[in-house]
Amino acid sequence: MARRHHEQHRTERIGWLRAAVLGANDGIVSTASLMIGVAAASASHSDILITGVAGLVAGAMSMAAGEYVSVHSQADTEAADLAREREELKHDPLAEQRELSAIYIKRGLAPALAEQVATQLMQHDALGAHARDELGISEALAARPLQAALASAASFAVGAALPLVVTALTPDSALIATVAITSLVFLAALGAIAARAGGAHLGIAAWRVSFWGALAMAITAGVGALFGAAV
Repeated sequence: MARRHHEQHRTERIGWLRAAVLGANDGIVSTASLMIGVAAASASHSDILITGVAGLVAGAMSMAAGEYVSVHSQADTEAADLAREREELKHDPLAEQRELSAIYIKRGLAPALAEQVATQLMQHDALGAHARDELGISEALAARPLQAALASAASFAVGAALPLVVTALTPDSALIATVAITSLVFLAALGAIAARAGGAHLGIAAWRVSFWGALAMAITAGVGALFGAAV
């Protein structure tokens, strides 16, 4: 008996991977930038740590709420489209079958074969066929609001904890430089890990996140120094 060939594609990870990478990246960049900015304003070590902890908690909650609302809006749109398609299948299944057949013809099937495929798929799972081939909704890419929200909050907290731990272990004299350098290392590693999971180029991904992270920290440090000098 022949073994069943099973393939796992990277697109199956896209929902949670996007939320996790975005959360961790935002956690590192925003928390490191926040603490560097406060440190540049000559704040005390304890004030910098409190700022970092507050940024971690607030950021994780904000990421969770924002991701949930965003992805839930996508899920609502998908549900509305499926409900409309269900009604159309109920009231005019022949027109929907012709529509499905026309899609397959545009993709390169001969008209007779396209009609045969559409007929068989309509008999097997009409709504599933139209969801996948007409609306572009598949199980792997379907919106999952709660999963995305939890992934974003958890990954933000993990990302934010990295510069926070570095800050706690670093003396004031070397704090800004140490937090900045280690955060860039964390960002480069995160970019490489995400690229490997998604099948992208490791070097380009690492450079991209490191560049924007360095820019964010530099600007925040400048603002902190400016306001610190003005006080």
